[in-house]
Amino acid sequence: MGDEQVTITRCLTIMAISAALASCSAADGGRPPVNPAVAQLLGHEAELLKLTLTSAAETRLGIQTTLVEAGTAARFILVQGEVVAPGSSSSLPISAPADPVALAALQVRADGDVAKARADVALAQKAADRAAGLVQAEAGSERALDEAQATLAVATASLQAAQAQRALLGSSAAAAVRQDAVWVRVAVFATDLSRIDRSKVAQVRGLGAGDSSVTAQPVRAPDSANVAAGTIDLYFAIPNRGRVFQVGQRVAVDLPVSGSASGLMVPRTAIVIDIYGGEWVYVQSAPQAYERRRIEVAAIRGTYAMLARGLKPGDKIVTAGAAELFGSEFGAK
Repeated sequence: MGDEQVTITRCLTIMAISAALASCSAADGGRPPVNPAVAQLLGHEAELLKLTLTSAAETRLGIQTTLVEAGTAARFILVQGEVVAPGSSSSLPISAPADPVALAALQVRADGDVAKARADVALAQKAADRAAGLVQAEAGSERALDEAQATLAVATASLQAAQAQRALLGSSAAAAVRQDAVWVRVAVFATDLSRIDRSKVAQVRGLGAGDSSVTAQPVRAPDSANVAAGTIDLYFAIPNRGRVFQVGQRVAVDLPVSGSASGLMVPRTAIVIDIYGGEWVYVQSAPQAYERRRIEVAAIRGTYAMLARGLKPGDKIVTAGAAELFGSEFGAK
C-alpha cells in the first residue's frame, strides 16, 4: 500500500504542474515573445528619382552633357603656408612680427652698431696708414705699426659681425609690408620631403579664395626646420605688386609631387554637393532622362576633377544645369 500511495502522489503532482503551465499559456494567448528591436528597410540611395524632361525644359534649364573620359594630371599635395618677407642668401625670411615696435627698435640698434663699426674701421685705417708712413720715413717703430694693423683687423671683424647681425633682422619693419615680391614658407614633414619635386612650381591661393591661384617659383634659402614638429621649411617666391598677399598671411599651397596620376576626369561644373558634403553628378541614362549618381573626388586640377570612383568611361554626364536638376529632384519629393 505504501508504494501505491507514493505513486499516486507523484501522479497528482505532475498533473498539478501541467495544469499550471497550461493556465499560463492560456493567459498569454499562445503569442510568441516580442522582439525588442525591429529593423525596417528604408529607401537606399540606389532608389533615386529618374528625371525625365521635355525638350522645352531641357532648353530652359540649359542642359549640356559630355562623355566621361580618362585623363592624366600632375600630382600635388595640399599643405598650408605662411607669407614672409623675402630673405637673402645669408638671412632667413622674416615673418609677421608679433611686436613690430620691438623689431623696429632692434633694427635701429643694429643699424647704429653697423655705423659705429664703420667709423671704427675708418679711424683704425687712418692710424695704420699713419704708422706705415712713419716707418717708411724711419720716424716710427715697427711695434706701433703692428699694433695699428691689429687694431684695424679687430675693427674690420667687428664691422662684419655687426653687418651679419643686422642682416638677420631682415628688411625694415615698415618696408616688410610693402613688398613687391614675397616668399611663402611651407613646413613639410620630413617623411614627405622625398615625394616633393622641388624643381617644379607650386600653386598658392589665399584661404577661401576659391580657384584663384598664383604660380610660385621655388627659391633657395638658408636651411631651417622645426625639430619638435619634425618639419623642414621650403620657400617659394610669388609676385605681389597688387599687394594681394600680406606678410604673416596663411595660404593654401599645392606642392608638386613626382609622377602623375591617371583616372576619370569630369568638369567641376558637373559636380553638385549635398548638405552632408556628398558629391554627385547627373548621368543621362536615356534621351531626356537623368539620374543622380554618387561619386568620390580624388583630386581637383584647375577646372577638372579626377574621380576615385562612381563612374565608368563612356558615361554621359550633365556639365551645365546640374544644380537645376538637383533642385528639380528635391522639389519633386
